[in-house]
Amino acid sequence: MDRIEDRRSLRGVERARFVAIGSGLGGFYRKTLEVQKGRGTNSTNMKKQSPVKASKAFTSRAANVAIDESHFAELEWIDDISKCPVYRPSMIEFRDPLTYLQNIASEASKYGICKIIPPIDASVPASVVLMKELRNFKFETVVQPFRLAKWDVNDKISFYRRGRQYTFREFEKMANKEYSSCDSPAYMEKEFWHRLARGKKETVEYGVNVDGSAFSSDPRDQLGKSKWNLKNLSRLRKSVLRLVGRVIPGITDPMLYIGMQFGVFAWHVEDHYLYSINYHHSGAPKTWYGVPGHAALQFERVAHDHVYSRDILSSNGEDGAFELLSEKTTMFLPSILLQHHVPVYKTVQVPGEFVITFPRAYHAGFSHGFNCGEAVNFATADWFPMGELASERYALLKKIPIISYEELLCNEAMLLLMSSKQDNSGDPSTDVVSQRAVKISFVHLIRQHKQALHRIKASSHAFSPHAQGTLLCGHCKRDCYLAYNMCNFCNSDPLCLFHGMITVIPKSLSLKRLETLLEIY
Repeated sequence: MDRIEDRRSLRGVERARFVAIGSGLGGFYRKTLEVQKGRGTNSTNMKKQSPVKASKAFTSRAANVAIDESHFAELEWIDDISKCPVYRPSMIEFRDPLTYLQNIASEASKYGICKIIPPIDASVPASVVLMKELRNFKFETVVQPFRLAKWDVNDKISFYRRGRQYTFREFEKMANKEYSSCDSPAYMEKEFWHRLARGKKETVEYGVNVDGSAFSSDPRDQLGKSKWNLKNLSRLRKSVLRLVGRVIPGITDPMLYIGMQFGVFAWHVEDHYLYSINYHHSGAPKTWYGVPGHAALQFERVAHDHVYSRDILSSNGEDGAFELLSEKTTMFLPSILLQHHVPVYKTVQVPGEFVITFPRAYHAGFSHGFNCGEAVNFATADWFPMGELASERYALLKKIPIISYEELLCNEAMLLLMSSKQDNSGDPSTDVVSQRAVKISFVHLIRQHKQALHRIKASSHAFSPHAQGTLLCGHCKRDCYLAYNMCNFCNSDPLCLFHGMITVIPKSLSLKRLETLLEIY
């Protein structure tokens, strides 16, 4: 799988467009300005309020603007968003994370996200791990624009600008100096969307995609030595990603996210429609929004029709929206989704809690203040049907894959074949579902390749069975593990079976071997 693109190059400092959309906020923004002009926003006006009203007011230190609840009249939609489910596993259930997650997936995936409150806590704080266990730990931030307004062509240049380098303590001091608040999560949510709507040219810094983990290696730390330690998750028995065979930051190994107030993680789905698990180590809460995977196309349709302007879409329809959303730089109000009947759910995550995102579930959110979180992708065998959809879409858009879907599926199928010859008794409720997903996906993959193989053999192409690992199709960037076309008379790139027949090339070609799997099939 050495030819697949390294995720580090794709997930570093992303110099991409930021699309912050004010749809549905025009009236709210105008009303805000009218209220500010009519009532004033200085401290004198605050003092004239009654004690009750003053206690409900919020003072934004960065903007030095006093805002009372009447300014939030256009944000009533916030209360219309239902909460996602919360699970509290017992100690016995907590022993095996992937089995537990498979058991709740049929219900929890209907919401896109869910929260898990573990029965044990980390006894070694993240600050101790990052300042003492990890010597010389430093990270570079990115600078995010903090506004939800009309953007012109020049604003496409970057969402993430490179920030400064910090130690953990230095960033904490900076974040708490710039923004500190002890307001309720509900009030902070309204303030977040209100501040975005005002369109002030403010920025926040965010330590995003930071290599490392804040789980302690101290053997006395119960959570750190459990299987829920995100450093261990990809290597568990039921993890499909144990077959990747190399380290991919964020996919096989966790990354840290060190935030400050109103640091944003924009709307996106995980790479290859994988699951993700996010642990909140310390600090202020995070608000999460999630859209279930079954509504992903609806989400993209709304983004295409009501969020993006046509001049920045490279292709039409949901696929064009998906391309832009993949850059993880688009933030817009959940109310736009509600208006178009797209289901949205939310939760507030505090230290010691996990948030799970399910395959193809769009999600976004923000930090209420300084905090430290950690996340990694994972996949159990029930992911393969979603992985196939992602693989097909990547090929359609010529998007370079990060993992080889074909290779993972074939290896998992071979392991399933070997285990079926042995007396292995797993958890019937989860293993049957997983095995069925592997079998269905594998059969579909082999049928596709058999059809393509028949077409090629009917031509004057030569057939040469030999293996060279996973390569990328020069036309669509599809990962080619089972088979590919290669011209014997030129130095052109390999082509997948689905594009080798439509490309003008000499007739003498080599085809990678399929015999072993075809015999099994």
